[in-house]
This record gives sequence, structure tokens and C-alpha cells, in this order.
Amino acid sequence: MLSKEQFNKEIKIIIANAIREDVGDGDHSSLACIPSTAIGKAKLLVKDEGIIAGVAFAKQVFAYIDKDLIVETLIEDGSKVSYGDIVFYVKGASQSILKAERLVLNAMQRMSAIATKTRLFVGLLEGTKTKILDTRKTTPGIRALEKWAVKIGGGENHRFALYDMIMLKDNHIDFAGGITKAINLTKKYLNDTNKNLKIIVEARNINEIEEILQSEGVYRILIDNFNYEDTRKAVQLIGNKCLIESSGGINEKTIRNYAECGVDYISCGALTHSVYNMDLSLKAVNE
Repeated sequence: MLSKEQFNKEIKIIIANAIREDVGDGDHSSLACIPSTAIGKAKLLVKDEGIIAGVAFAKQVFAYIDKDLIVETLIEDGSKVSYGDIVFYVKGASQSILKAERLVLNAMQRMSAIATKTRLFVGLLEGTKTKILDTRKTTPGIRALEKWAVKIGGGENHRFALYDMIMLKDNHIDFAGGITKAINLTKKYLNDTNKNLKIIVEARNINEIEEILQSEGVYRILIDNFNYEDTRKAVQLIGNKCLIESSGGINEKTIRNYAECGVDYISCGALTHSVYNMDLSLKAVNE
């Protein structure tokens, strides 16, 4: 997992790159017709229902554009919102507000959609020990935002990227020449490089689980595309030897059944790759 410092660095990179992409050498629409001295106020208006996310990010964007912009927050990240709610007001140079508008909306609309879907899945798991995890199936360049939204929605983050956890999936195992060989080579690599990374190993069937359990030092076994019966068998076989994660096309109709099999985690790419943006607008306020 990323440290707070690493995460904040990722967010700063996202903001800088997004403004570079969107503003370039200037917001000429605003520069052409709005005086640099003009002061304005705008509101973030909800035109949908769900869980709001990205308020803290929006504040960082406004501060990056213009440190003199003032944000008055009415609704915090993670709160349920409905049509007509006002999340915040922002006041200051009109040119600055307009320069930040699109990045704030793009980010908040997507983050809110992810947080809303995550909250739905968290609710479906209520009363079980199972926790929902995201995946690396994220939009290139804004992974930190999408994983932040999962946390706001009540989910947990899986590894952030390839560098903060070892995950031996089917292709790694096949390319390495088998499960035991892949695990042994991984342990040697970690020892040789003096890295302290947790090891997750994917199993495609019960026989592979039995082989994984012959090796020590595995943090979690990923049981991929198992049916309910085999998932229960896997849970019984693994016991308390390591943590258990289910994955593979699990959706809102099946997630409860997998949780009731006794797994510790369910990972779901759909949290980030299959959502519809929440409808939000930034509207000028006449005072």
C-alpha cells in the first residue's frame, strides 16, 4: 500500500497533468470576456442520487489554480446526496473558478459513481466478515482518484500497482514453470533485493490450493472463478493458514453468496471499470 506521502504525490501529479492537458497556454474563453479583476461565486449542484466523493480533491484543485479561492463545504465526502443538494460554494476570481471547473467536475462525477457502487457492495456484505477490494482495472493516469473513491465508499484498496505487492497470477505461474517454483523464486528475489512485500498466489482449482499450502510465507490465496461449492471447499481447506480472496465476475447478484462461503475478501474490477458518472454541475451564483 502507498504511504500518505506517496499518495499525496500521486494526487499532485494528477492535478498538474490534468491542468496542463485542459488549460495549456490559457483559458482563452474566459480571458476573452471576463476581466481578471472579476469576482464570482459558484455552487456544486447535485442532479442525481448516490454517495458524494471528491470534495477534498476539488479543494486541492482550487488551491492549485488559485490559493485565494475560498471553498465553503456543506456536504462532506462519503455522504449520501440527492437531486438539488448543494455540496459546496466556491468564491474568488471568476477566471480561476472557470479554469478549475472541468477538472473538478470530471473527477467528482467519476469518484462519486465509484463511491456509490462501492457503498452498494459494502451494504450487500453487511453481517459477514468479507470486505470488498478494488483492483488495478482503473483508468490510466487517475488510479489514485479511483482508489480514493473506493475508500470513501467504504471499500478497501488492493495493491496500488505492480510495485507494492507480489501477486503471482496464472501467467506468472505458467511462465515460471509451476506454483512451487514461482513461490520459491519469489522468496529468493525478495531476499536478494531486501524487499518486504506480501505475496498473493492465484489458484485455479483445489489441487493448486493444496500445492500453495505446501509453501510458507503466502499472505493470501486468490481463488479465481470458483463456484460456490468449490469456494466452500477452499475455505475449509485453507482454514486459518492464510487469508482468502475470491474474484472473477462477481457482481451484486452473487457477492452475498460468495461472502457467505466464508472468504475474507472479494475483489471486484467493476467498482472502477463499470460505473456511470454521477450528474453534477458547477453553476454560477448571482449575489
